[in-house]
Amino acid sequence: MSARNAARSAGVLMPIFSLPSPFGVGTLGRQAREFADFLAQAGQSYWQILPIGPTGYGDSPYQSFSSRAGNPYFIDLDELEKQGLLEREEYASLPWGDDPERVDYQALYRLRLPVLRLACDRLLSRRSAGFARFCRAHGAWLDDYALFMALKEQYGGAPWLEWPEDVRLRRPQALERAKKELKGEMRFWQGVQYLFFRQWHKFKTYVNEKGISIVGDLPIYVSGDSADVWAAPDQFQLDENGYPTLVAGVPPDDYSADGQLWGNPLFRWERMKEDGYAWWLDRVAFQFEIYDVLRLDHFRGFESYYAIPYGEETARNGRWLPGPGMDFFKTLRRSFGPRRIIAEDLGFLTPAVYQLLADTGFPGMKVLQFAFGGGDNEYLPHNHVKNGVVYPGTHDNTTITAWWESAATPKEKATAAAYLHLTGAHPTAKELAAVKTADARTALLRAALGSVADRAIIPMYDWLGLGEEAHLNTPGKLGGNWAWRAAAGFESKTLAKTIADECSVYCRV
Repeated sequence: MSARNAARSAGVLMPIFSLPSPFGVGTLGRQAREFADFLAQAGQSYWQILPIGPTGYGDSPYQSFSSRAGNPYFIDLDELEKQGLLEREEYASLPWGDDPERVDYQALYRLRLPVLRLACDRLLSRRSAGFARFCRAHGAWLDDYALFMALKEQYGGAPWLEWPEDVRLRRPQALERAKKELKGEMRFWQGVQYLFFRQWHKFKTYVNEKGISIVGDLPIYVSGDSADVWAAPDQFQLDENGYPTLVAGVPPDDYSADGQLWGNPLFRWERMKEDGYAWWLDRVAFQFEIYDVLRLDHFRGFESYYAIPYGEETARNGRWLPGPGMDFFKTLRRSFGPRRIIAEDLGFLTPAVYQLLADTGFPGMKVLQFAFGGGDNEYLPHNHVKNGVVYPGTHDNTTITAWWESAATPKEKATAAAYLHLTGAHPTAKELAAVKTADARTALLRAALGSVADRAIIPMYDWLGLGEEAHLNTPGKLGGNWAWRAAAGFESKTLAKTIADECSVYCRV
């Protein structure tokens, strides 16, 4: 851990896809390096990104076709042109989208892979030794992923549960036949991953050389329609035909009368324990090869998880079942030693979850948008702990500008205004209306930076003061998520100095 990371520190949440670029989505190219330069100028220690896997249904990075593969959309086309794998006219004039501040996923789906096929054709024609080494080194997951994607293409994009029975259930003769018939298509998908990870490692090296650690995100569950589940069905609660018996979600609460039905297949934790959690150890080892810090999504699911019968239309009829608990984390520590891990300890928490967090020693998360609903709750800054990470909001929350203007209830606004000394202790509606949004935003940012928590991570859109247009994800909303992109030139030297100055007041640079 660097000296900068050893004490109070700060970072920025900024998804790769939200970076500017002329070609429809943020990538691992020049703009990513320029953002790393900006973070260094701003005195930041962390760059937190969202999962980087290939997105599936709904364009969610939390529903990926693979827990190891990289997103083809993030491959920078200009970098490929420099390497002689593309001609500029093959991609520069394509209609990547009408709005440079929104990702047009339909355009990407339609256009990106044909361009990458041109690049991969040239790559494969060179008989690259680097590509051959990559395929050998990653064969344990890459071969299954490439075959999975080739079969998905053959069957019109259908989920693997809708494929013919022999390949759906991975009968050896059917798999061997598919590998022979789809060899060329498999090489394409292997080539895409080689191009991605070649750019990823170059990008990560650049970021690390700036003194910045990359915070990656490990979703606890994998998508049902993924190479992970198809290739290792014995690790999941599936029936003999491959269909889930129980699926993931969270129960009803004050915010959702039906709860949230995520639909991911659940793990066979007892089966996993028998072989020392080998599947998980492979997964975590891979994540630590590509990230410096790992954020464990849905940490409470390791203590106990909510299981909903497959086929239910809501999450109402689920039940809590025991997770692996501390036995799992002891196994991780024996295998990897002490590592930098953040526990996403949000949601329905019980004393047992708090105890598990304490036993692991992982820093948990404190979210200011949860702080002002009433009572002396754990999210109020005076209740934060040193070993923690404070956020104004997560990717599932709206921006703090939009929170103040429309999402916060009158009670939350009144509590926040009083707590942050924007008004007196008991503000009237008129006094609240007089508070400027910019002042409220600044006060909330300073409350995060001033927290006793060792680490503060601020979403980039909150530093920019953006509103609802930058809201990354609304849980339960289908479509329109994961689309915000920053305007070109957002990472100005003036803003970098402002961030550095604000952080320095609270000893975070």
